[in-house]
Amino acid sequence: MSVIFRELVPEDAGRLLSLQHSLDEETAFMLLEPNERQTSVQQVRERIESTAKSANSILIGAEADGELAGYISVSGGELKRIRHSAYIVIGIRTAFQGLGIGSGLFREMEPWARSCGIVRLELTVMAHNERGIALYKKCGFEIEGMKKKSLYINGEWVDEYYMAKLLA
Repeated sequence: MSVIFRELVPEDAGRLLSLQHSLDEETAFMLLEPNERQTSVQQVRERIESTAKSANSILIGAEADGELAGYISVSGGELKRIRHSAYIVIGIRTAFQGLGIGSGLFREMEPWARSCGIVRLELTVMAHNERGIALYKKCGFEIEGMKKKSLYINGEWVDEYYMAKLLA
């Protein structure tokens, strides 16, 4: 399988939205539940354009054999005191997990982050998402703390870990 990692452009809006809808259906590890996402293609296009204009934010997609299989969103802080910090969201279609796409997205993103002066990468992950936690640890992230009862999913409280990686 051929995988290409590249920054997403406004023309990818429909494909990214389709990927996000698929992730909402396939996994309970993303924030939105099935049918909860009300974003339009135009709104996704505008988000991609806005991200591209930001000095410390990026959207990178992973194309596997021409299909958008996953993405990583890195959103840098806008205020001076947090401009060095960026929050990460990553999603990979179930059919493409375990093939190195997650690691590849992080490898693609990290040199870009360093070049932008980002010192701190952070994310949250559900405490029972063992596969996600393993990926993040493999990529150098450490657990910094726990958000108890962070989410309410299918009638159950779910804790989340705060994880971070310092680049400098």
